[in-house]
Amino acid sequence: MKFTRELINGIIIYLGIGVYFLILEFAGLSDVVYLRIINLLIVAYGVNRTIKANQADGVRGYNTNLLSAIITSMIGAFLSIGSLLAYISYNGGEAYLKRLSENFIFGGGELTINHYCIGLLFESTAASLIVSFCLMQYWKDKVEVINKVD
Repeated sequence: MKFTRELINGIIIYLGIGVYFLILEFAGLSDVVYLRIINLLIVAYGVNRTIKANQADGVRGYNTNLLSAIITSMIGAFLSIGSLLAYISYNGGEAYLKRLSENFIFGGGELTINHYCIGLLFESTAASLIVSFCLMQYWKDKVEVINKVD
């Protein structure tokens, strides 16, 4: 497990999510919830890169690779949420947040910027864990086949 690998792939996730959401924002589609779910594919891409590189380097421990995958996805999540916080503040703060959160998964209501970001942190943590576990199950089967051939 190399922290630089997790950091680089976490930054790739962050950049991918950032570009994707900016495209949605400029296209006027940022309020379509189902398009927001596609960011899971971006997270899966970055996490898969980390696990694949670990496997290529001979890192075979399930827990080690799982931890590496979770770290990768959480780096992307923290960077993305931090940038979203800055973006919301730049675009009018609470007024922009009210428009943004009306169609969001955990609903509208009277959210503050901090509540919104904390909710996103919980949501991104759950998504990161799910993506990491699913990809580890995929790679676990691949590693067993590779080990039987060797």
